[in-house]
Amino acid sequence: MAEKILIVEDEAKIARFVSLELEHEGYKTETAHDGRLGLELALKNDYELLILDLMLPGMNGLDVLKALKAEKDTPVLILTARDQIIDKVNGLDIGADDYMTKPFAIEELFARVRNLIKRREVKNGRSITVDKLNIGLNEHSVTYDGEAVSLTKKEYDLLIYLLKNRNTVVTREKILSAVWGYDFYGDTNVVDVYIRYIRSKIDDKFGIKLITTLRGTGYIIKETLDQ
Repeated sequence: MAEKILIVEDEAKIARFVSLELEHEGYKTETAHDGRLGLELALKNDYELLILDLMLPGMNGLDVLKALKAEKDTPVLILTARDQIIDKVNGLDIGADDYMTKPFAIEELFARVRNLIKRREVKNGRSITVDKLNIGLNEHSVTYDGEAVSLTKKEYDLLIYLLKNRNTVVTREKILSAVWGYDFYGDTNVVDVYIRYIRSKIDDKFGIKLITTLRGTGYIIKETLDQ
C-alpha cells in the first residue's frame, strides 16, 4: 500500500506540482491550502509524512507544527520560502524533522521524503505481511511461512516498493525512478531481470504467484497471493 503524504501549501500551483510529482513516484497525496484544515486532516488521519509551508492563511505553519507534535509523531518536512536561520532553528526546535527552502530541486525533495519515511519505518519497527510472506522493515528480513529468503539489497528494495504499492500496477519507469534513482541511465529491462531474480527465490521456490506481469504495462503484487 502506497505511503500517504499530506501537503499543506497555500500556493495552489506549488501544491499541485508537488502532489503530481510525488504521485508519479508512487505515493498517495492529499492537499490543504490553509493551516487550520491542514492541522485538522493531520490529526484526523494517519500520514507517513506531512510537507508543511510556514506562511499559511488561517494558522501559520509553526503553530500547525506545534499543535500536531503535541498529539502525534507524524514526520514533518517544512518546505518554505523563509530561509532565515532563525526560522529554520525555530522549526527544528518545535519538532520539524527536516527543512527545505524554495525554490527547490524536485529530486532533492524525493530524497528527503524517502529518508524521512524510511526513518519512521525503522523507528516503528514495522513489518509488511501478505499471506505467508513477511518483511521485517527494521531488520530487513524476508521470510515465507517462517523460512528465511535471502535477497540482495536491490532485490529487497524492489520487493518493498512493489509491496508498498500492492494492488496497484506500477510501470517499469516508476520502479526505475523509485528503486534505482532518478539519475539512473539504463535500460528498463533491468527491472525485468530483477523481477526474475525475486521470482526464482520466492515464486518458484514456494510455488506461489507473488508478482504478476501486466504485459506492456508493468507489475503488481496483489493483496492475496495465488497458489
